[in-house]
Amino acid sequence: MASVTFENVSIVYPGAARRSVDRLDLEIADGEFLVLVGPSGCGKSTTLRALAGLEDVSAGRILIGDRDVTGTQPRDRDIAMVFQNYALYPHYTVRENMGFALKLAKVPKTEIVERVDRAARMLDLTDYLDRKPKELSGGQRQRVAMGRAIVRDPRVFLMDEPLSNLDAKLREEMRGELRALFQHAEVGVLYVTHDLSEALALSDRLLVLQAGRVVQAGVPEDIYRRPATEFVAGFLGNANILPGQVLSQRPADVLVESVLGRFELTKSADEHLADDLTLLVRPEGVEVVPLSADTRHLPLATVEASMFLGSTVEYRVRVGDHAIRACTATNGHRFEVDSQVALAVRTEAVVPVGADTAAVPPASDGADRDEQVSTADPIPA
Repeated sequence: MASVTFENVSIVYPGAARRSVDRLDLEIADGEFLVLVGPSGCGKSTTLRALAGLEDVSAGRILIGDRDVTGTQPRDRDIAMVFQNYALYPHYTVRENMGFALKLAKVPKTEIVERVDRAARMLDLTDYLDRKPKELSGGQRQRVAMGRAIVRDPRVFLMDEPLSNLDAKLREEMRGELRALFQHAEVGVLYVTHDLSEALALSDRLLVLQAGRVVQAGVPEDIYRRPATEFVAGFLGNANILPGQVLSQRPADVLVESVLGRFELTKSADEHLADDLTLLVRPEGVEVVPLSADTRHLPLATVEASMFLGSTVEYRVRVGDHAIRACTATNGHRFEVDSQVALAVRTEAVVPVGADTAAVPPASDGADRDEQVSTADPIPA
């Protein structure tokens, strides 16, 4: 359909101490599912609303395809938006809700019927077309909202936390349906969520925002396994953040030491690590094992707490002054609190991470400041 480009876009609200979106450069490829994540106030909803035309851009420009839409009205952008609260008309049937925008656009009745029927088949809603929203489950209502967007055949889909009102089981089901629906679609999707599992599961590419700026972008697996900063590491799931020391380094590898032991890590030839560094170890990279003659060489720890999570048990253990999270497959044995154990750490789970930039006080996200509009006056670069 069309790519989306943000060129040095900034958004600042009147009276705000800083930009809500700060010189954002971003491109969403045609057919790409891009997910924005970040803490409250980071600018993710403001970014989505700016693309929709619901927020004024203070500096820079936004393009859909080759067309500059920075000052274009929302109705003229050829986008479709799926909201958190469904926004269905209670007195209309499913068919009427899905075809409402097409009716307003004076699309011929036969074409409306054809488009609605096609979307209903895609979303497994054919048997519900004559029902009212109150007769549907939460998941079915969300599919109706999705169908209403799909029938418009837009150039870009915008989704603002569309699954957040569903219970955990329905959310998981809808994730799978969404992923399957857009897997081969030739339309870009910009998706905003607070749910990290959702972000990792759905995205072709993930964008992490902090204080209105992009701190890391890339394939979700890469960002999760090799976060650029401590902030990203901690934001995308549980993380053990530990001090480490470089003992030696060569062009292709480096020997580091931490409370979890010594590790030989690979690196690029042009990369030189500082003598003192920060290491990330995800809990799933640390296994709690019993003390024995075969494990005495491993780091020793004391169990402080444990949580049974079904297929795994998550432990909090103490190694010296450090509390370590470890995730061990359920095998019928569970270590008691105060047990002395050993820790087996996978070398590939140990990753050096960069230091965070100076903390910036949060600005309200667009979702929290719908009553405000941004100033149209350009701001200094």
